[in-house]
Amino acid sequence: MEIKVLQRVMVKNEAIGNDNRHLLLANNIFSINFTSSPGSGKTTLLESSLDYITKRYKTAVIEGDLYTSRDAERLQKYNLPIIQINTEGGCHLDAKMINTALNSLELDKLDLVLIENVGNLVCPSSFDLGENLRVLLFGITEGADKPKKYATMFQSAHVVLINKIDLAEICEIDLDAVEAEIREINPTCKVFRIAAKKPESLKNWLGWLDETISKSRQS
Repeated sequence: MEIKVLQRVMVKNEAIGNDNRHLLLANNIFSINFTSSPGSGKTTLLESSLDYITKRYKTAVIEGDLYTSRDAERLQKYNLPIIQINTEGGCHLDAKMINTALNSLELDKLDLVLIENVGNLVCPSSFDLGENLRVLLFGITEGADKPKKYATMFQSAHVVLINKIDLAEICEIDLDAVEAEIREINPTCKVFRIAAKKPESLKNWLGWLDETISKSRQS
């Protein structure tokens, strides 16, 4: 019985995820689902990227957290639409939550929707939100063993951002070995090495993102 219930949940989520995808496509909006474990630096990455992004795209942010609106509050200075979703203990965002948030936004005035998922390296991998791009932020301070330990999350990502590379020597992390393991798990994903607190380290990632958004609009 529990298996059947889970299957119904996943089928329903997939259907609503497809509805979200069509809604975003109809409004010519590109969407990104940022996933990570807690403390990997998702909000810091947004803080370091939004000056660049908002000069190019009319942007909204959907913030997912179990409790509090602390991350959303950090982004208020950018004067952009922010929708806060509190899951009240739930370990991930789902497509229905995103659908409700999208219907609260003026979609005809947007080019880009950034979704900051709940910090978790398990549950978000199974839930399609209707996004164009799933970006996994992996902070090396979590330990080099995480890619294979949480392979499903890494396999589901279109992009993996290896974060906090400025701490690699202190943490005794071999970045080449970490990247090799990620590529072994997911040979098709793009991998970028960044330090989210240093905007200059985001140049390659943001340049690639610009190209990807441009191609999506031409297709």
